[in-house]
Amino acid sequence: MLSRLQELLFPSVSGIAVVAVHTDGEAIRIEARCTPTGAACPDCFRWTEQVHSSYLRFPADLPSAGRRAELALRVRRFLCATTECGRRTFVEQVPGLTRRHGRVTERLRQTMCAIGLALAGRAGARLAQVMGIATSRTTLLRRVMDLPDPAATQPRAVGVDDFALRRGHIYGTVVIDAETHQVLDLLPERDAATLAPWLAAHPGIEVICRDRAGAYAEAASTAAPQALQVADRFHLWQNLASAVEKTVAGHRSCLRDLPLPAREPEPAWERSAEAPGRDDEPDEPTGKFADRARAHHALVHELLGKGMSLRGIAHHLGWGRHTVQRYARAARWQDMVKGRKRQLPSKLDPFKPYLAQRWTETGGKAKILDLHREITARGFRGHYSLVRDWIRRDLPQQEGFTPAPLPPSVRQVTGWITRHPATLTEEENLHRKAVLDRCPELASAAELTSSFAEMLTTLSGTRLSEWISEATNANLPGISSFAVGLNSDFDAVTAGLTTDWNSGPVEGAVNRIKMLKRQMFGRAGFQLLRKRVLLAG
Repeated sequence: MLSRLQELLFPSVSGIAVVAVHTDGEAIRIEARCTPTGAACPDCFRWTEQVHSSYLRFPADLPSAGRRAELALRVRRFLCATTECGRRTFVEQVPGLTRRHGRVTERLRQTMCAIGLALAGRAGARLAQVMGIATSRTTLLRRVMDLPDPAATQPRAVGVDDFALRRGHIYGTVVIDAETHQVLDLLPERDAATLAPWLAAHPGIEVICRDRAGAYAEAASTAAPQALQVADRFHLWQNLASAVEKTVAGHRSCLRDLPLPAREPEPAWERSAEAPGRDDEPDEPTGKFADRARAHHALVHELLGKGMSLRGIAHHLGWGRHTVQRYARAARWQDMVKGRKRQLPSKLDPFKPYLAQRWTETGGKAKILDLHREITARGFRGHYSLVRDWIRRDLPQQEGFTPAPLPPSVRQVTGWITRHPATLTEEENLHRKAVLDRCPELASAAELTSSFAEMLTTLSGTRLSEWISEATNANLPGISSFAVGLNSDFDAVTAGLTTDWNSGPVEGAVNRIKMLKRQMFGRAGFQLLRKRVLLAG
């Protein structure tokens, strides 16, 4: 019986024998002893069987069958027979169960380490309490910090990027293996002086994937001159998009008074035939709320027809009495849908009579901008668009008046130029064509952007010199400056546009670091964050 219990309680531990098992309420007391005839001295490693004395150890153990486990382990103190050894006595240890001066078993220590790595302090302590493990958040964090770092490796290709320890103030550097995507180390700064010693300690590095930060380029050139530096394609495209936005902003005047794009008429067979006699009838309400209102209205009136009271229907359906009352008072289900939107008060309400008066006095010829200035002087604190939309919607307009369409924003035009043409809608393509036809400079910017995108997606970076010359000669604000900046990092950019190496795995590691930081509410120190990133699989 005891041997069977020993197999259940200590399946992977040898050198121990269960003597007795007692149950006392919510606890299980397990009495055990060590079975080897002797032990090796931890200093001279000589085997001895001379017993000095014995005593009981009570290491905390994992709960068993939902009950707290109390382990009473009898261990022996042995005499070292070697006269040259400085240790006279020592206590035997059970491999896989105890360690010197340890107050918990090894399997409980491993469990606490796993909880601490996965959930950190407070959340880990709550989970441990549910599992029946008595511990605190500080103990869990201490267990994590006691773990050794992973074994050092000599990677062939690495990726480096920065991450925020305190956004906008303090940044660190993450280094990963670009082949296995494993995080190799976290460094407390993002300057060249911090990264260069790490690179110098790993002379086998052949490829360094990085963004276009000058500090990382300087560290790579200084400490790993033999390595191929690869500028990440994502950051290149991000820099180009910022340059295009500057170019569009420099030609903002071209976006005003654009001609409306002409759409092709729809074929007759695509036009929906209108049902006769329904011009004046309002459309039936549609949508999820309309379907729910129709079903609920029918259900309430069906129960009313059976003679049930409003309170009885509410109790039967589990609804509020006032909800049932509203459905009962509605003659048609459509009445429950129409008029759902209530007119909310607006900061323009006190000024609407004045605006209506001034609009009537001028015969609808007053400029909306002037009216906005007038009411602003009278205390209005709203935006111009609020006044414009209300006047165009609620006040009578001049006969034949058609409000001019708003010009596209700089960000909209930048998106039309930098996005893949297949992702643009038909209307966006028409607007894009109108903008490029109106402004030759933006058409040139769009052509340069498309050619750079082709280089980036087809990995044909051999044409980079030609593209830089074209972009520089175009004299476009933003794009020309971007092209000149590529010359200072020409080799790394060329490698980024011709090889398959990229910083995608590094960005994934940065996202994981953000998750771990949020899990610790941003209060963890750098050393604890580094330990969790390196060890949490």
